[in-house]
Amino acid sequence: MARRKRESKRRPPFGMPKGIVLLATPEGWRHSVLTVDGGMQCGRLADVPVNADPAEARAASAALVVGLAHDFHEARVGVTWDPPREPGTWTARVTVVASWPNASG
Repeated sequence: MARRKRESKRRPPFGMPKGIVLLATPEGWRHSVLTVDGGMQCGRLADVPVNADPAEARAASAALVVGLAHDFHEARVGVTWDPPREPGTWTARVTVVASWPNASG
């Protein structure tokens, strides 16, 4: 009797991104990625210089989230930046645009 290969559905290491918080600090650009399951991934934008224009930091953090959604959730997402409420702080909404055609489930 031949056994069918067992496919394991591994859960991604974090939930689907739903928002971004971007902060300009004296040490560099910091980001927090908020997820739909209530999680948060925080870090520094290592490839963005401390004195970089905010538009460059927003583009880098958006690219990070788009890549994470693609690599771990097989989804295409869009990032929409909200008007800044405080100097040195930006927030964005992340929305699913489409799932990849070969995505399962």
